[in-house]
Amino acid sequence: MKRNIFIVLSIALAMPVITRAEQKPLKVFILSGQSNMQGHAHVSTFDTMRLDPKTAPILGAMRDSKGEPTVCNKVWISSIGSSESEKTGTLTAGFGADQRGPKIGPEFTFGIYVEKMLNEPVLIIKTAWGGKSINTDFRPPSAGPYEFNEAQLANFKKQGKDLAEMKKEKAEATGHYYRLMMEHVKLVLGDIKRVYPDYDEKAGHELAGFVWFQGWNDMVDGGTYPERGKPGGYDAYSEVLTHFIRDVRKDLEAPKLPFVIGVIGVGGPTEMYGPDQKRYKGIHQSIRDAMAAPASLPEFKGNVTAVLTEDYWDHEVMALRKREKAIKAEEKKLREEGELSRDEQKAAIEKLYDKEFNETEMEILKKSTSNFEFHYLGSAKVISQIGKGFAEAWAQLAGVKN
Repeated sequence: MKRNIFIVLSIALAMPVITRAEQKPLKVFILSGQSNMQGHAHVSTFDTMRLDPKTAPILGAMRDSKGEPTVCNKVWISSIGSSESEKTGTLTAGFGADQRGPKIGPEFTFGIYVEKMLNEPVLIIKTAWGGKSINTDFRPPSAGPYEFNEAQLANFKKQGKDLAEMKKEKAEATGHYYRLMMEHVKLVLGDIKRVYPDYDEKAGHELAGFVWFQGWNDMVDGGTYPERGKPGGYDAYSEVLTHFIRDVRKDLEAPKLPFVIGVIGVGGPTEMYGPDQKRYKGIHQSIRDAMAAPASLPEFKGNVTAVLTEDYWDHEVMALRKREKAIKAEEKKLREEGELSRDEQKAAIEKLYDKEFNETEMEILKKSTSNFEFHYLGSAKVISQIGKGFAEAWAQLAGVKN
């Protein structure tokens, strides 16, 4: 008996003692942007991911053994802007845009894969509001005030608008969401236990990464970017984003904070655009180049990177939609002619679908999307790859194996 006690004590003494000093700081990630950072992929679109060998493994990570959305027990989140009030809790599906949810944004798979990489507690602070620009709404302090160009001023005058009032309104709007973002980040960091109850205050926290996913409102703003269809037409976006990165780091006292830029890619690579998309090709490529440009600056070498979300576009569902156009046209024709009853019209259209598409194609066509194209089709297949891509890009910057 004494011999057994001696053996147990010997083993216990030989084991390394983990002190509080060795506890790792909580890793904190900030995800910010506009509606596509909010996320509009409904959970109903999850299932079709199994049909693509590329996304089936991602779906496996997104669901538990019961087929329910994964709950990341080591990842906590505070999110504002995607719902009327702040949402907090362990990360799972439902932290996307609230309207007609539950939905996911990039935060879901970003958190899933960061958790796998780190295997330690993580906190995500998400600040995302739909329909916001960087030229005005998220404009950082060091970029200076927004200045109307001569064409804008002339247009206001022509419309009989009060120039002084227009300038006042713009000044009030400028930087408003940058400040809201910073206020919320500092609020959460000032009382982490409110969001993550088991937070170890003695171990502390460290800002691990920032992900920026925005750009649509700037892309369509011909007033701010009058040369947007030409090379260099969005140079002002690059300049303001560069200021944004610097200011975020300065305001958060994190001079080398790893920064991931999500480059908008609705429609996929522009070289693959079809005849109906070609008129947008110059504008789309120009804004994408401008968004990615800061990652190439010498001052950001090794700590800023760009992720081309065009690489995750769902070309398969778009090809199916193209084939569906003829059926949609026939459906409209039957409705306008009014010669068949509603049930007869429905039966005729169903017959056309059965002839044109097989069972798998019909499932993809009808169940893989839940929103508009500018919201990446509201597709979990697309958004999940984007979130995973952001996590992998961060890992590369941070030197973490994925």
